[in-house]
Amino acid sequence: MPSSAPPSIAVPDSIAIEARNLALALGRPPAHVEILREIDLAVSAADSVALLGPSGSGKSSLMALLAGLERPTAGSVVVGGLDFTRLDENALAVARRGRIGIVLQAFHLLPTMTALENVAVPLELAGVRGAFDRAREELAAVGLDRRLHHYPAQLSGGEQQRVAIARALAPRPAVLFADEPTGNLDAATGLVIMDLLFARHRETEATLFVITHDPRLAERCARIVELADGRIVADRRRA
Repeated sequence: MPSSAPPSIAVPDSIAIEARNLALALGRPPAHVEILREIDLAVSAADSVALLGPSGSGKSSLMALLAGLERPTAGSVVVGGLDFTRLDENALAVARRGRIGIVLQAFHLLPTMTALENVAVPLELAGVRGAFDRAREELAAVGLDRRLHHYPAQLSGGEQQRVAIARALAPRPAVLFADEPTGNLDAATGLVIMDLLFARHRETEATLFVITHDPRLAERCARIVELADGRIVADRRRA
């Protein structure tokens, strides 16, 4: 049984996430399907890492395990010294808060809330003091200080993704995952969003994972981890 206590694992302070012998399988024999297997990965704090691979290679599944959104079939995931795989659901939700930020291909903004509210309300629900002040700061940092009171339908796709980035970074997470963050944007807007994402990564010193199938985007990260058929097949640091 997972524990409600936050078990601490002795890992170096420089390691943001460590996965050991991670595996994910769905179904039971004879319909048993292995999604991920034998994943060993240690990522340094403040690093930028691309998870590169074709569709179906397991990129989003690996992100879900590392972010504590899914539970592995085997192995462990240690984030900030906590073993996520030993926590129950309530403790896991608390542990993710402030440690993990996620930006997805779909923006997932609440249509009945303004840009400011989309960033501030999650902070309020998490008990953060000065939530609206922090939300204003984050939206200004992504260039939306004049669009605070606009609703998602009044914003372009690029602007909506900027709100999503501000929302993900507002809790000051140690790790930021970006899963195909430009997938719903045109090429020009996508380049602007990626420039912004890497700029905010440098400014906040959050560890950045970019999940992509685009080698050109992967080359912007300091480290590239390639997946194929649920396994890590290459792991290199960009020269």
